Amino acid sequence: MHTLLLLGCLWLLAAPPGSGIFQRPTGTPAPPRLQYLLEPLHPTVHTQRGATATLPCVLRALPHNYRVKWSKLEPANYRESIIIITNGLYHKNYGPLSPRVRLRHSHRYDASLTITDVALEDEGRYRCQLVNGLEDESISLTLHLEGVVFPYQPSNGRYKFNYHEAKRACEQQDSRLATYQQLYKAWTEGLDWCNAGWILDGTVHYPIINSREPCGGRLLLPGVRTYGARDKQKDRFDAFCFTSALQGKVYFIRGHLNFKEAGQACRNHGAAIAKVGQLYSAWKFSQLDRCDGGWLEDGSVRYPITTPRQRCGGLPEPGVRSFGFPSKEMRSYGTYCFVGK
Repeated sequence: MHTLLLLGCLWLLAAPPGSGIFQRPTGTPAPPRLQYLLEPLHPTVHTQRGATATLPCVLRALPHNYRVKWSKLEPANYRESIIIITNGLYHKNYGPLSPRVRLRHSHRYDASLTITDVALEDEGRYRCQLVNGLEDESISLTLHLEGVVFPYQPSNGRYKFNYHEAKRACEQQDSRLATYQQLYKAWTEGLDWCNAGWILDGTVHYPIINSREPCGGRLLLPGVRTYGARDKQKDRFDAFCFTSALQGKVYFIRGHLNFKEAGQACRNHGAAIAKVGQLYSAWKFSQLDRCDGGWLEDGSVRYPITTPRQRCGGLPEPGVRSFGFPSKEMRSYGTYCFVGK
């Protein structure tokens, strides 16, 4: 046995440089060569909420009695949800995406998936699988929504949400819990927040640009700090929400209004008082810039700044500033309204 192992090692060492022996770590299987499916030129498809996006899946040949199955990998529950199955002639749609998906089918080799009216929950990894007996093969693609991540806490203070409450709170503010990839990207773009918050997969994190004492200490390097997976029922934190482009417009009504009057002012214009996610979206995608604090649907008062200036809070970075949750009877602010398209 020892002799055989020694001979095997000598053979590996003697292998010529072009043989490919040293191109992959020992024990890592080479990915199977695709026989029927073409590798996508771009494995990530970028889009925005409300757009139409196509995930490419093209066959180079048509095997006999084949099927193509599209599915989505769900990070929140570690499941794979079937979206559509086709045999080239007929197809069947499945699940909540069913009304908004179709096969592009621009030619007989085309099994690409088209999603209309892209929603926040559509972001993620998709799989196109050719089912052909013993020769099954698949490709993976990622649908990436351009958007913005924002930290969120309720009016009664920080660390009040369990996971399910955090998920619901984001949805109520026209957003959803962010994925780790979305939070990481937001950190690279400058998100610096000391309070830990839930994200979609049930883990808890906080992004730090400027290391400081209340946030883990000055000696820790900047990064997305993690508490790992937590008890979704018992543990309580803030939330990191994600939203994308608006299907509508946010605008400001000036005045000295209490919360009830702010809602009525928006309704008088055929609009609704804006949600927090809608204000962040207008700031990110429409460059909404106002120095005026305004009521929002959750009872908070905020204002969006794209061009920082001394008289508008004095902070050097763009962002959505907050006055917190003042008394709803206070008549000191205008209101931000949202009207859909």
